[in-house]
Amino acid sequence: MQLPVQAQSALFAEAWEADAPPGALAEIARTADHAGFAYLATCDHVAIPRRLADTMGTTWYDPVATLSYLAGVTERVRLLSHVAIVGLRHPLLSAKSYATLDHLSGGRLILGVGAGHVPEEFEALGVDFARRGPLLDEAVDALRAALGPEEYPEHHGTFFAFGGLGQRPRPAQERVPVWVGGSSPAAVRRAAVRGDGWLPQGDPRDRLSEQIATLRRLRAEAGVESPLTIGAITEPLYVGEPSWPVGRRTLSGKPEALAESLRAYAAMGVHQIQVRFRSRGREELRDQMAAFGAEVAPHFG
Repeated sequence: MQLPVQAQSALFAEAWEADAPPGALAEIARTADHAGFAYLATCDHVAIPRRLADTMGTTWYDPVATLSYLAGVTERVRLLSHVAIVGLRHPLLSAKSYATLDHLSGGRLILGVGAGHVPEEFEALGVDFARRGPLLDEAVDALRAALGPEEYPEHHGTFFAFGGLGQRPRPAQERVPVWVGGSSPAAVRRAAVRGDGWLPQGDPRDRLSEQIATLRRLRAEAGVESPLTIGAITEPLYVGEPSWPVGRRTLSGKPEALAESLRAYAAMGVHQIQVRFRSRGREELRDQMAAFGAEVAPHFG
């Protein structure tokens, strides 16, 4: 699941998140750890322009700092950047941060990457927004090298070049999984050719099967034979019968009914689902997470 509080866009944040203390994130992370969630995810934006602030908000926690904090209060749950805009930073700088996170967490990092969509953010950091696609493609290749097992990684490309420079600590994982986020044709192709996983963004159920078929075709055409973890973001959820308006798109009801609905994703070829719960406070959210782990997830087998 994507963590609350750390990203407060008006499109998805609950009202209570605006006043939540930092400790709320730790409580929620521990609940996820105990309830059997596969990963916790955080977003990445450096700065939001005024023209977008009413919709996006300006609260976007730094993913490395946030995930590192949560690594210290959890034991099992994996830590995902969903997504890191790695084209905004030099790959050696990103590799230093994420390798340290993986090392300190005992190998729990999943590096989710995306191209970004806010031109002013790129402009402020001196990065060409129009070239963000090719920049991300090479950044992924460079990060593969910089997050690999070699103490002195090598990469020589159009945008980035490095060699003969040692970086320790190395990641605890032999291969840090890279999941590519986004549902545009370019993002799907990037996931197919370069990714270990795909994180769609906003695809409704009725479009997912077509996207997955395209993804698999592109991967086969590129000759990539390694496994690919296909994800999906579900509709908002509420375990049980809500006593308050949770929105018409929210799936609610008995655990068995929720599980039956969510199993449709597996039938499409999805391997992991990212869930979001409706809640009026962090206690209700934690109750929902615990109920999902104990009463819904076991029905997935």
